[in-house]
Amino acid sequence: MERFKVTLFKPYPFHEGQKIRIEGGKRQGDWEVIGVSEGKVKLRCPVSGRQFEWDRFCYFTEERENEAWPAE
Repeated sequence: MERFKVTLFKPYPFHEGQKIRIEGGKRQGDWEVIGVSEGKVKLRCPVSGRQFEWDRFCYFTEERENEAWPAE
């Protein structure tokens, strides 16, 4: 069996009340998680208050301490 370098992605285990930042893509920016189901995640923009529900799409890549949120 040949062996290769493989990059693994795992769906992120969101939980309500979480403050997140999406870097890149059409959903980039700061969000608060306000609802989670097996297939959907509901997010609220902390600036405008607008809410969106999307199919779960995020994958964990990094967690940072002492980050300003929401970003200026």
